[in-house]
Amino acid sequence: MTYSHADLVAHPHLLGAIRALALTLRGAYHDNPRIARLLSAHQKWLMTQAGMALNLELGATGFTVAQVRDLVTQNGVASRNTVQNYLDQLEIYRYIERVPPVSVRPRRYRATAVSQQSIFMWYVANLSALDGLDGGTRAAQMLARPELLVLAQPRAARQCLQDRNWVEPPERVGLFLWTEAGALVMDDFISRIKDAEKQSDRIDIGFVDARAMASEFMMSRTHLQRLLNKAAEQGTMGWHDDSLRSGMWFSRDFLDEYCKWQAIKFAYVDEAFAEALKSI
Repeated sequence: MTYSHADLVAHPHLLGAIRALALTLRGAYHDNPRIARLLSAHQKWLMTQAGMALNLELGATGFTVAQVRDLVTQNGVASRNTVQNYLDQLEIYRYIERVPPVSVRPRRYRATAVSQQSIFMWYVANLSALDGLDGGTRAAQMLARPELLVLAQPRAARQCLQDRNWVEPPERVGLFLWTEAGALVMDDFISRIKDAEKQSDRIDIGFVDARAMASEFMMSRTHLQRLLNKAAEQGTMGWHDDSLRSGMWFSRDFLDEYCKWQAIKFAYVDEAFAEALKSI
């Protein structure tokens, strides 16, 4: 079966799926922090997914800067200069490479093996989270037939890019997601949730060591503390008492809002994978 957004929002184990994914992505960060950061801020997530979609669709011919730019700027994701700078950064880190002959204009690029493997494992992780809802075998099927990624990822990426509700997260969610490494911070918070079944407006996430978190995610500690303070001002989260050394909590309505937003992506990932299976 495939899930619609409404199906996912109504599913009693949606938070469990999101938490399972958060735990997996936390582990992936430790395996390769630099490449994990490509999906750790929403703008970079959108540009990375757009570039990989073009890479898989165009194959050996590669993609141009203009093609990526056209795909993301039409959806208001990033400016032309931001796209250019981002692709330059990817080339420096050898996540993309130029397609020979390099002297031909316009320059064409393709993803390197490490980039393709990383996006493949990201897709598998999302499918595994979906499997947790119904005992499915999506992840196992993808691992057995990795060629499915060529059909599934571009479809899911384009659907996400065309959905304004995904491109523009709710304000409180966007506070974290538009921030560099913000998705890593959210994954850490979500992975801490042990018991959200209790009927309470506040859900405990334990003690948050801002210094250690900032160091782990290569963030400015001052910036992270400001982020937490801003979230507290919005009522998104807070400390159990007046001391910053106390444990922290999430508001239930914020958690519900975040889960509904994540369900948008899950629905597209699920539908695209199902269509890829049909095609093969």
